[in-house]
Amino acid sequence: MASLQNSPSLHRTLFLNSFPQPQNHGTPAFSCCRRPSSFLVRSEQSSPVCQDRPGRRQLLAVGLIFPSVSLLSQNSVSFAAENKKGFLPVSDKKDGYSFIYPFGWQEITIEGQDKVFKDVIEPLESVSVNIIPTSKEDIREFGSPQEIAETLIKKVLAPPNQKTKLIEAKERDEDGKVYYTFEFVAQAPNYTRHALSTITIGNGKFYTLTTGANERRWGKMKDKLQTVVDSFTITNA
Repeated sequence: MASLQNSPSLHRTLFLNSFPQPQNHGTPAFSCCRRPSSFLVRSEQSSPVCQDRPGRRQLLAVGLIFPSVSLLSQNSVSFAAENKKGFLPVSDKKDGYSFIYPFGWQEITIEGQDKVFKDVIEPLESVSVNIIPTSKEDIREFGSPQEIAETLIKKVLAPPNQKTKLIEAKERDEDGKVYYTFEFVAQAPNYTRHALSTITIGNGKFYTLTTGANERRWGKMKDKLQTVVDSFTITNA
């Protein structure tokens, strides 16, 4: 179902010298990089079109959540209770990050991604986390939000055959850590994905979280997806 576009071997050279280097920083910190796929599908027409049927969605969500609950630690359950209704938590202590995602999304495995969750009915509705090593200590060392957003969208977050547009890019500070968050669209021949990404640096890693939905469902999903992006935080691993 997922179209990964590039093989893992290409991920290592995809980003070499891609970022603008402010002033003179010497050798770019990104000597290699895996391409963080944002879970793009080849075409909506490649699978049957499913209408929103609450009964079916609820049954699927209930069937998926019980296995997830069994894997949560006691601390995670407490964390879930503190978060907004309709979301579930992810806390990765090894890699030092956490976020929440909509109830009912299913965890899947995609090579090159650290975590991926997607909707069981709408394949373009997903969230993915990608992590790569870096020697930088602050995301601002790579440039402004607009500069990095443009590079990521064109080189990483959308296939080269899709038409992309950056809508907005901004900076936020949380507990002394700087995050860049940006909104963009990627247009394929027969669908358009509207997406949000947030990036930051910490623990010697460059973190990218991307979530999105079909443009036709953006009005319904944008608040949920914004909640996902805003929830992403990193801690000391």
